[in-house]
Amino acid sequence: MTADDLDGESNRSESWLNRRDLLRLGGAGVLSVLAPGCTSANQRRGAGFSGGRPNFVIIFTDDQGYQDVGCFGSPDIKTPNLDRMAAEGMRFTDFYVAASVCSPSRAALLTGCYPPRVGITKVLFPSDKIGLNPAEVTIADLLKGRGYVTACVGKWHLGHLPEFLPTRQGFDSYLGIPYSNDMDGVKGKNRNLDDAWRNKDFSGWNVPLMRDEKIIERPADQRMLIERYTQEAVRFINENKDRPFFLYLPHTMPHIPLFVSDKFYVGDPQKAYKATIEQIDWSVGRVLSALKEAGVDRNTLVVFTSDNGPWLGKKHHGGSALPLRDGKFSTYEGGMREPTIMRWPGRIGRGKVCREICGTIDLLPTIAKLAGTAAPSDRVIDGRDIRPLLFGRAGAKSPHEAYFYYRGRNLQAVRSGKWKLRRTKTVELYDLVADISEKNNLADEHRDVVQRLTKVMEEFDRELKANSRPAGKVS
Repeated sequence: MTADDLDGESNRSESWLNRRDLLRLGGAGVLSVLAPGCTSANQRRGAGFSGGRPNFVIIFTDDQGYQDVGCFGSPDIKTPNLDRMAAEGMRFTDFYVAASVCSPSRAALLTGCYPPRVGITKVLFPSDKIGLNPAEVTIADLLKGRGYVTACVGKWHLGHLPEFLPTRQGFDSYLGIPYSNDMDGVKGKNRNLDDAWRNKDFSGWNVPLMRDEKIIERPADQRMLIERYTQEAVRFINENKDRPFFLYLPHTMPHIPLFVSDKFYVGDPQKAYKATIEQIDWSVGRVLSALKEAGVDRNTLVVFTSDNGPWLGKKHHGGSALPLRDGKFSTYEGGMREPTIMRWPGRIGRGKVCREICGTIDLLPTIAKLAGTAAPSDRVIDGRDIRPLLFGRAGAKSPHEAYFYYRGRNLQAVRSGKWKLRRTKTVELYDLVADISEKNNLADEHRDVVQRLTKVMEEFDRELKANSRPAGKVS
């Protein structure tokens, strides 16, 4: 059965779209609210599975720069497994996340929406009482409705309270840390990054490791996180090779503080970032090998990308976005354009390159179609089906006439074709085809383009704010 054949089945698999009452969570004082007409995701699960569905693996790193993969131009980081993945699949040069910080970027990937659409616009901290609304529809929700077994292994960062954990968002199981690994600092402990790396000392941070909804280790042994995630991912693949599965593997690192297992450790803190990426590359290789050994390699789409650009202020503990401008926290390209590789033997051509505009918001509608269902029709979804790009169809173009760059709730930039307009304290216009590094501001020379794209930004921002939905909140 081909991806096109699945289109006709989508209407038969949308029983989860039946309208229900709004979701009321079981915890005391908790009410998750969606706009009128939206249905509860928790009540849409379990619609049943019909065979022939592909598996899906999304590997999502944290704070990895555009250049920090061999096949994207790294001069010193060795990534043979990612390079092989690109040689056997497709490299995306113009692939975007929807925010330049953690929580909003993750919300966008899982829901197919720009972050303000679903109310997650800032980095969440252990003191926060909000999270991704469980009444949103995640990729895991959609796939559970098609009989998939689902797992999240790694950093969640969409709400640490029980009401917001992966097990309430469509995932059957969870192993990982609930927020960034630099949170929960221990008072009086030295958290100098060089010292922590040199001494293999993670005691300055008290971040918990969770299985499902219980803390199983605190502080988490950060030296072993990449290895433990990998072991869990391989176990999940092996245990579920005879049924369709979705594995979401959001790595904790290379977000600081950086730690690796002894096999990858080098004493020099100047090489900490390099060692961390190289262990993540090892992890990718183990996942790919597990798929092949389980006999499901040719029935599995694997996606590799990062949540936002590198944390440049951390110097040698951060990465590089070159040749892009800036990094994390920014709506310049270095903050939101990510190194992305997709592999599916027999379906995606070998050694292909896609230069069309697409992003993490497109994963939900694309995966939905591949699984024989569709994105929710009872709410606005910003992502688009990119199967024509994925399968290299002749003449395939980006489904986005415009792609938008939000920082928090503020729309700061838009890209349309080669043009990128950025409006902050100044007005900047760049030709990203001729000037990938955003060095030459052409706003004065092309005022007609500035005017046209300004209107596009204003109209879209009005629509988004008129059709946004709240985050989940514990009162």
